[in-house]
Amino acid sequence: MDYQGGRRGALQYDIASLLYDGKADLPPELRQQLLDHYLDTLTDFIPLDREEFMRHYYGYVYVRIMQALGAYGFRGFYERKAHFLQSVPYALKNLRWLLHHVELPVALPALTEAFKSMLGSAKLQAVASNSENLTVRIFSFSFHQSPPQDESGNGGGFVFDARSLPNPGREERFKPLTGKDVPVSDFLRQQESVQHYLANVIALVDSSVATYQRRGFKNLMVSFGCTGGQHRSVYLAEQLAKHLLDRAGVDVALHHLEMEKLGK
Repeated sequence: MDYQGGRRGALQYDIASLLYDGKADLPPELRQQLLDHYLDTLTDFIPLDREEFMRHYYGYVYVRIMQALGAYGFRGFYERKAHFLQSVPYALKNLRWLLHHVELPVALPALTEAFKSMLGSAKLQAVASNSENLTVRIFSFSFHQSPPQDESGNGGGFVFDARSLPNPGREERFKPLTGKDVPVSDFLRQQESVQHYLANVIALVDSSVATYQRRGFKNLMVSFGCTGGQHRSVYLAEQLAKHLLDRAGVDVALHHLEMEKLGK
């Protein structure tokens, strides 16, 4: 047992430290199973309001990851102890999963932007690219603008044109929303043409991911374009990211270019 950080504090922090330890690289399903077991066992020792525990739990997960990234960065970048940087890709992977799957009980816009900046940082991506994982960078964009440029030196990858799909942007109720919003995603999920398109995309990307991993490649780029870069392309990029997020040996970096311009 390592007690160097031992102090009184919230129960959530201890289990978060264990389950979100970077190099442990636990699959989300296993993390949930272990958390459920922990909570079931904990009730044998103390009274526990499970709902209240979970309401604050992911906040402490974020706190733990921030503490870890701070330590990795200081020891690795400033003290020049390179082995600490080996944990950075794992911490970023956990951070990316949280941003896609967890909604905190309070809005933290400044921290959320900081997390997104870390995931988009070229310096941190360079650290991640030195890992054994394949990094799949997924973009949504507007065809009114130039397609995203590949900065990895790999020469680019897939560019999918979503303009043939049903356009939620033509309906007033959807105009202020994006492909990340539930009403838009529900609308697109109900369109047979969209699901057929997405299934074909996933089949193509899965095939390339398997080949890239077998050949030891480090970068794959997938871009989705639509008219405004707000609805269809965003939805497709989100769905592909969720599909790849839990795949072993794959890191996912997701960027919505038009939304980022608007600060969304």
